[in-house]
Amino acid sequence: MFVNPRQPQTLYISQILLYITAVGAVLFRSVGEGWIEALPLRYLVVLLMTIGAGVGAYGIANARKWGYLLGVAAALAPFVIRLEIIRRVDLFEMLRWNPIGLLFDIAILAALVHPESRSYQKQWFQ
Repeated sequence: MFVNPRQPQTLYISQILLYITAVGAVLFRSVGEGWIEALPLRYLVVLLMTIGAGVGAYGIANARKWGYLLGVAAALAPFVIRLEIIRRVDLFEMLRWNPIGLLFDIAILAALVHPESRSYQKQWFQ
């Protein structure tokens, strides 16, 4: 099952948002382009965003604990790029780079670590 609407709303929405993140990362591979060309972990972060988000969402839909952990890791991956932009340029430039993506990243992470999501996965995920 690719999505599970029987789970709490926060987990259901996070599944959909993780799938959208995976598709977006495949379509727009230029993550952090222009600021972090020399970032050695850049391709690892992009790989985590694509594969991690898709497989994590699938794991969450099938009530797997590894899927939840992978989904949280994939939701944290874009923040690695943003921290590198802050380190190399400044905070203002990080906020200017893809502000809607920042809101999207925060929404995914907030849905995954919401108390309702965490308590449900602790109780029901294998």
